[in-house]
Amino acid sequence: MLERILHSLQQEKAEDAVTVDLHGKSQIADYMVICSGRSTRQVSAISEKLVDRLKDFLGYRCKVEGQEQGDWVLIDAGDVIVHVFRPEVREFYQLEKMWLSGVPGAPG
Repeated sequence: MLERILHSLQQEKAEDAVTVDLHGKSQIADYMVICSGRSTRQVSAISEKLVDRLKDFLGYRCKVEGQEQGDWVLIDAGDVIVHVFRPEVREFYQLEKMWLSGVPGAPG
């Protein structure tokens, strides 16, 4: 599933994709993928295409939050959690820094 997600994000021109391995850090998922879209429209389009592709290819219906606003969309694809941000919102929350090893205060 991770490979399909990364491929879909690449096809839709998502920027700065980061994969965080959550094994041993969290029980909610195995991986977290964080990426950016240049605008609210692109963030919404990236997330919509990803959800459609996962449904078509894997028969998997994802839970989605924030797609209407387009600032930060969270897609729960089971073993993989995907966050699609506008760059300003991603910079503000710095979500990947919270989960990466070696960062003070990071889980694990």
